[in-house]
Amino acid sequence: MVLRREPTARQMRLATELRRLRDAAGLNATEAAALLGVSRVQMSHIESGLTGVSEQRLRRLASHYACTDVEFVDALVKMATERTRGWWEEYRGLLTAPFLDLAELDHHSRFQSCLEILYVPGLLQTEAYARAVHATRVPELTEEALELRVRHRMARRAVLEGTSPIRLDAVIHEAALRIMVGTRAAARGQLTHLLEVSEAEHIGVRVVPFDMEGFSWASSSMTYVGGTVTRLDTVIRDGPTGALYIDAEDQLATYRARFRQVRARALDPEQSREFIGRLAKEL
Repeated sequence: MVLRREPTARQMRLATELRRLRDAAGLNATEAAALLGVSRVQMSHIESGLTGVSEQRLRRLASHYACTDVEFVDALVKMATERTRGWWEEYRGLLTAPFLDLAELDHHSRFQSCLEILYVPGLLQTEAYARAVHATRVPELTEEALELRVRHRMARRAVLEGTSPIRLDAVIHEAALRIMVGTRAAARGQLTHLLEVSEAEHIGVRVVPFDMEGFSWASSSMTYVGGTVTRLDTVIRDGPTGALYIDAEDQLATYRARFRQVRARALDPEQSREFIGRLAKEL
């Protein structure tokens, strides 16, 4: 079987979960390989995301690993067997893998909760605002590369549209609303857009004002993405070399608690709309 050159984040997550199940069962890779009748090298490839695994083999492993969470196993099977070719595939070879991975994560999410400190959340950005954000990149992008990134960001908003949009809860710091990204017109347009989308039942927008007490412990951006089952949730944090995906269960629980706390301390939706409205008038 031909090995994948660059497994996607979704394929790597499946591989990680299979390895976690094996570890929880107290088996090593050689013992797991024997259960499937494959070599240890082949097992290593499966647990590294370099090759796929069939539904039959996956369910056999889950059974031997004594995993009784039926919904979780079914979700893993779907990850292993689904052959969806999403809209993001048109960008393969044009944008780097992280852009595609993020769009695929969006597509399979049940909900998203985000805390943003310096920028408006990507799914809520206008085209002009997104263009201004990408235009500040160092090294400077060519016009073609810039337009590709803007188109990709606008396409991601599809998860908030249509007949079955996901739930998005956004907590945005006042700094992100006041920082002038692009022109004054672009900034005003972004604030107006936030006011419009916040009226939707499936989109919640809350503002953290500068004078909110006890916020320093949660002063960095994060996005919590709900998977098809809770065990497949993911947290995205910005790292020094790009996005950092966090999926360990204990860490996920910590981020869920942190988001609940900061959401509870932020202004309520109506107060937040009034706050954003005042800022828009200042522009």
